[in-house]
Amino acid sequence: MKIGIVQFDPIWESPQESIEKLEEILPKAYSVPDLLVLPEMTLTGFTMNSKNFAEEINGISTQYFIRKSAELKTNIFAGVIEKDDHKIYNSLIHIDAMGLIHARYRKIHPFSYAKENDFYDRGKKIVITKIDNYKIGMTVCYDLRFPELYRLYGKERCEIIINIANWPSPRIEHWLALSRAHAIANQCFMISVNRVGKDPYNDYPGKSCVYDPMGKEIFCANDSSGYFQIEINLEDVFTTREKYKFLNDIKLL
Repeated sequence: MKIGIVQFDPIWESPQESIEKLEEILPKAYSVPDLLVLPEMTLTGFTMNSKNFAEEINGISTQYFIRKSAELKTNIFAGVIEKDDHKIYNSLIHIDAMGLIHARYRKIHPFSYAKENDFYDRGKKIVITKIDNYKIGMTVCYDLRFPELYRLYGKERCEIIINIANWPSPRIEHWLALSRAHAIANQCFMISVNRVGKDPYNDYPGKSCVYDPMGKEIFCANDSSGYFQIEINLEDVFTTREKYKFLNDIKLL
């Protein structure tokens, strides 16, 4: 499976300008991956002005990714600020290759250190989506610190878990260590996609990464904007789980 990763520096709280910037980075139609993953709150940055940018399905972010997935004929995983009735969520959406919303995950753990929980409602359930019958678990940024969530995806035998983030420089070693640990613990591919650049509050170093089911680093980006394509062999998940039946021995869940 070909994985496309986009690291970029969105224009702060300006979805339209971020779209224009993103258009210069995204792959062309002749070289698209099977799935394309972009950072948390892709077009706004990690803003707490949630009421100003929350959107329903007809919003600028969602509509852009719907058009783009249909144009490129690929699966897109992107971050949006989602409005549903009177609630606002920091969400990860999966739009399939036909431009249809296939799955929507709402961040279960808002980042209280930045008071995200004051401006966003929390999701309440895991979400597993599929591409070609492969199971993909969906998570967002601060979720990475809570192994209980990832274990649930492991128990469901997800072959891939995705995390999209705005993870700042001072704690980037945690980002790398936790991403690798979740791949090892759940014997799956871990795809973690971070932004680069800076907003009014933090610097972001990128370091988007992919780890295999044994915890081997398949890819780790530097701190530059760009598009990166990586190929993974999902058969590695099955051979690893067959050889090391660790997931069968879980007793506490």
